[in-house]
Amino acid sequence: MTCFVGVDVGTTNVKALALTPNDLSQIIAHASAPVTTLNPEPGYAEQDPAEIWSAFVQVMAEVTKEVTMAGHTITHVAFSTAMHSLLAMDATGSPLGNVILWSDNRAEAQATALRTQQADLGKAIHEETGTPIHPMIPLCKLAWLREHDPRLLRRTAHFGSVKEFLWRKLTGSFEIDYSIASATGLFDAGKKQWSKRAMDYAGVRPEQLALPVPTTYQRTYQPSLDTAGTGLTAAVTLLIGASDGCLANLGAGAIKPATATLTIGTSGAIRQTVREPLRDSQGRLFCYILDDDHYVVGGPTNNGGNVLEWVSEKLTRLDTKDLLTEAETAPAGCDGLLFMPYLQGERAPLWNAAVRGAYLHVDWLHTQAHFARAALEGVLLNLLSINQLLVEYTGPARVIHANGGFAQSTFWVQMLADMAGIPVRLNASNESGSMGAILLTMKAVGLVASLDEAAERVTFSGTFEPDPLKHRTYIDVFRKWQEGMGILY
Repeated sequence: MTCFVGVDVGTTNVKALALTPNDLSQIIAHASAPVTTLNPEPGYAEQDPAEIWSAFVQVMAEVTKEVTMAGHTITHVAFSTAMHSLLAMDATGSPLGNVILWSDNRAEAQATALRTQQADLGKAIHEETGTPIHPMIPLCKLAWLREHDPRLLRRTAHFGSVKEFLWRKLTGSFEIDYSIASATGLFDAGKKQWSKRAMDYAGVRPEQLALPVPTTYQRTYQPSLDTAGTGLTAAVTLLIGASDGCLANLGAGAIKPATATLTIGTSGAIRQTVREPLRDSQGRLFCYILDDDHYVVGGPTNNGGNVLEWVSEKLTRLDTKDLLTEAETAPAGCDGLLFMPYLQGERAPLWNAAVRGAYLHVDWLHTQAHFARAALEGVLLNLLSINQLLVEYTGPARVIHANGGFAQSTFWVQMLADMAGIPVRLNASNESGSMGAILLTMKAVGLVASLDEAAERVTFSGTFEPDPLKHRTYIDVFRKWQEGMGILY
């Protein structure tokens, strides 16, 4: 039987999921491999492209073996990849250094200048590209290279992301999907071509960037000595796919209006899918391409599951399971204790890489449980403050589809429902990026007529209804949290 594989290349793991298109509820194969993030200097975040490739080969080898043992055949492989990475490559596609990740803040000065001294230019670039100005984006990373390593800028044949790097090794071609391109700050999303304005600012030449193609674009896999370990055959079709954020919406079944997707992994985001591109006049929201008829608008936060990790490892010295259990013993609202979760700077809603976190209204009565719960509440309060910006353009959501690592905690998910005051649904599969890539493949090969029909194939494991009493408590908590944010930032 035919199998489709969705590959999700994140900043923590490379994962692959194999499903048969006629039964998406039955997992045929699944594999995951970690990737190490390097911090060679303060504010830097990099990964070794050789390790990323090794992880990809490992998960594909595991999945192809499991699929074969189950008596199935892989016909299509589609890609979901993290946004905003930057890699310098030579003419053959060989890396000239490490991948610079979205979480790298070395370009803080360049982003700040585009928001202040060069605000007119920054606003024009955001209007054209839909990408908020921040150190995360390749536009600002290239500007940093222009000032600090112009020699690398000149000698690089191709600048791309992890997507281009993998795609080149598998197909022999330098191509990039519209979705990842629309998150670079270099892509004119309306004209679907590289922006001259942005390239001139970044100091990059058009021939150094990959050819943009639709997210449903397909090529035949090209086996080579480098790719032999994947287990893939020459009969496999590769679909270039989209960004992890856009495909997380599709994979969560969140395509219809008034349906929000909230994701918390290491970082987090809240998003809605819309039919026309949107632009926030203050540059606080992103708008990225999913396909010709769908755009994903929303805001990302730097501070998600990493806050739980910080509280666990550095504050309480409890493992995460025990920490969550203890946090549950504190009351909603933590008896007035508030946490501003800006441990690693912030993207939305502040777009300030230098901002840092704080506990507010610390009182003698507050216990370790209060501090733990306040941190979890702070992550969600920050995401809901981003949602307030989103609502200005999309209207309020009637339901939230939740995914990411936090969805494994029923306590944290229920907290979200209580805060938001609307139902929160969990997908049967938490692999929304891989699932989205498979659903996009089904549209590309004609198994479904539209992404709307594809999203209807998504199944759910349960719905969390808000507690009315706790919701009233959280309305007051949110107001006080926003007052605190206004004073501090």
